[in-house]
Amino acid sequence: MTRVVIAPDKFKGSLTAVEVTEAIAQGVRDVVPDAEIAACPVADGGEGTLEVLENAGGSVVRKTVRGPLGDPVDARYVLLDGTAYIESARACGIEFVTPSPEVALTAHTWGVGELLNDALARGARRLVLTVGGTASTDGGAGMLAAMGAAVVDSAGGPVGLGGGALARVANVDLAPARERLGAVPVAVATDVTNPLLGTNGAAAVFGPQKGARPADVQTLDDALSQWAKALVQAGAPDASDLPGAGAGGGVAAGAIAGLGATVESGFDLIAALVGVDTALRGADLVITGEGSLDEQSLAGKAPAGIAARAGQAGVPLLVLAGRIQLDTAALAGLGVVGSSALIDHAPSLDYARAHAAELLRERTAALVREWLQSR
Repeated sequence: MTRVVIAPDKFKGSLTAVEVTEAIAQGVRDVVPDAEIAACPVADGGEGTLEVLENAGGSVVRKTVRGPLGDPVDARYVLLDGTAYIESARACGIEFVTPSPEVALTAHTWGVGELLNDALARGARRLVLTVGGTASTDGGAGMLAAMGAAVVDSAGGPVGLGGGALARVANVDLAPARERLGAVPVAVATDVTNPLLGTNGAAAVFGPQKGARPADVQTLDDALSQWAKALVQAGAPDASDLPGAGAGGGVAAGAIAGLGATVESGFDLIAALVGVDTALRGADLVITGEGSLDEQSLAGKAPAGIAARAGQAGVPLLVLAGRIQLDTAALAGLGVVGSSALIDHAPSLDYARAHAAELLRERTAALVREWLQSR
């Protein structure tokens, strides 16, 4: 019997990772009806992670929190085996705003702190914070303030919310937030390696996506530098140069310095939860994919992680994507023995997105037939 592991990420704008897995499974069964299929939809800690966790048996908790500009947003997180998985973007995601200079300077992470508080109140024994896709560049200051930390200016008054306000930070009292956290460990799940400050930092790299002009980027970087200094003066470790500290507009730095968080690979964490390594034992074939397979996919994204595991296990790999922007050599370097881009088999991008499940099923069947013929 042919054993096939299906472990894709989401196709952004079209299908969740779970839906992608189902479509690929149908394609496999069209060619090998009796195939033994191990379904392992994955994520890299960014958008779509909660859906994968819910599929793995997690329970969804819904809560209305302050959004990135103060308006209420309906957020949610997942509880699974005593761990709360909190996706920052559910509280302060860029989808809640229209990028502009004002947004870049004022968006905040207060709602993330509200979700952490809720999870602690529900008895979570571990917190995992995923940090991609935020509208904010506030270094996690809003998150820590929502948990009770005092972030004040030289006169002892609150500096206000948003990255721009951090230029006025003089002192930080982290004790209330740490007391609320207690002994509960915190992990930041990210595959981003950017530090908090500088040309590769949170403001410079991600600020323009949020509407920051060059002058705003400098303002935010200076403000984050002041924030980092204030955290160190408060007795926190200096997280500003740590790889990954700049993730999520620096919310990772706030979690590391303020809550003692460790940094973990988002993909590795999810892959372990869904049992990818166990599924690969004795597998004949692995199929993975994501919406766009490009150079970024090689830097910690799910397909590259699956490819590495497939290679270690000596299992051939097929890849499906909405579009593929890697050349033949790059695909071969990943160990790919067959690949297909949906856009190459659709009259338009809009058609490919609207009919992604149908196209995935068809292209999977074609690739599996080719693979069987080549064996």
